[in-house]
Amino acid sequence: MCNTLQVVCAIIVQNNRVLCAQRAENMSLPLKWEFPGGKIEPGESPENCLKREIKEELNLFIEVGKRLKSNVHTYGEGRQIELIPFLARIKGGDLQVREHKQVIWKGFHDLKNLDWAEADIPIMRVFVKNHSQIE
Repeated sequence: MCNTLQVVCAIIVQNNRVLCAQRAENMSLPLKWEFPGGKIEPGESPENCLKREIKEELNLFIEVGKRLKSNVHTYGEGRQIELIPFLARIKGGDLQVREHKQVIWKGFHDLKNLDWAEADIPIMRVFVKNHSQIE
């Protein structure tokens, strides 16, 4: 039995577009697209982790909104993650790409055209299906 690593991700919505991050060549799952986020540290809440990770990776301050349905995914060699998504909005900061290859804004229905990391795919599909309009 393997340990499940808890990872949070932010579906950052602005002007009916979503911020998508492409993993760098030197990261695991190189060049795959993902919702930005990271691993929850011991004693850290998912919401605080997400705020910290987005600040570290993108230099943005976010408001963490609704928690969406998690996805548990097993990658090769039994590495299992629980990806916990949250809706989020930018509250401040100056977007800087610090760890990823690039970030882009995509319309809801264009998200499916990216080459997503496997754990993010079900989350992206449910989001597109259920969130055609967000103020």
